[in-house]
Amino acid sequence: MQIRILGPGCANCKKLEANVFEAAAQLDLDADIQKVEDIQEIMSYGILSTPGLVVNGEVKVSGRVPSVSEIVNILKG
Repeated sequence: MQIRILGPGCANCKKLEANVFEAAAQLDLDADIQKVEDIQEIMSYGILSTPGLVVNGEVKVSGRVPSVSEIVNILKG
């Protein structure tokens, strides 16, 4: 599973990153988790506001920080 956290490094982006790692740990996922801070790359996903959560190339959330439980549900698919 490929997970991308999109954001320039703001507080909400850092919170999303922490929540993603917590959710992955709860599910015992062996995921490729990366933080994307490059503005051009973030824009390539077509989101208008950060932070953004991308799972396997599909934007799941943008412009807000989902809870750990919401991320768990997203990752379960």
